[in-house]
Amino acid sequence: MNAIAKVTPERALVAEASAQVVRAEVMVRGLRVEADIGVHDHEIGQRQRLDIDVVLEVSPVLVDQLGETIDYNQIVVHAQSLAGERIGLIETFARRLALACLEHAVVLAAEVAVEKPAALREALAGARVVVARVAPAMGRNV
Repeated sequence: MNAIAKVTPERALVAEASAQVVRAEVMVRGLRVEADIGVHDHEIGQRQRLDIDVVLEVSPVLVDQLGETIDYNQIVVHAQSLAGERIGLIETFARRLALACLEHAVVLAAEVAVEKPAALREALAGARVVVARVAPAMGRNV
């Protein structure tokens, strides 16, 4: 019978020497906030539930320290802060949350999905926004 070898720090170093992290992500899923959101007369001034999923592509963590990545709590704080503002469209909410996450240097791209459960009786309404850090143009003459 083949036993599964315990992953020790030494074994991890050997594996790391022959591998490369091709993508690293930090996620917050199922975040619920109450926001004054909507463009219809009956929505204005009424707080509505939003369900939010955030997936951030981040620089690979090379040192086992929180300062090397983004803290999940920061994502929650950004979402709660936006929920305290009056915003018309969930697309705007998603874009602004994605851009707030992109302000953190380790975040390379942000995907934010926002669902508004009370918007439709027949289905679930939502919006998804993906933003990515763009490298500045090099050597271009304008």
